[in-house]
Amino acid sequence: MSVIAINPCLNCGACCAYYRISFYWAEAAPELGGTVPPEFTEQLTSTRAAMKGTHGRNPRCVCLAGAVGEPVHCAIYPQRPGACREFEYSWKNGQPNERCDQARAAHGLPPLPGPAPVTPDHPIAPEAA
Repeated sequence: MSVIAINPCLNCGACCAYYRISFYWAEAAPELGGTVPPEFTEQLTSTRAAMKGTHGRNPRCVCLAGAVGEPVHCAIYPQRPGACREFEYSWKNGQPNERCDQARAAHGLPPLPGPAPVTPDHPIAPEAA
């Protein structure tokens, strides 16, 4: 099974080009154990930072590689901020995510389909009347 079939985010990227990705500034402070590369961030306040490109009118994270709705990936995936790690695509854990659906809709993408209904492998024959 391909990775794309397992993780629909690899054919989407809408959230990376719709939301401001903000987080506690220390996530981009290597001297404090932060893992987000500071060169891809900008300071918002004394305690908050954001991924470059996401704080403005037409947000798009500088680390999003590819076109929204096509094969995409995060250029710093292992080092992404907590906000990205915590964002779940719709139905990942059996529940829809309104924010995922909203980002997809903004880019003209349909919501991710929910889980398929469970059906038995062998349908039960109707009882004879």
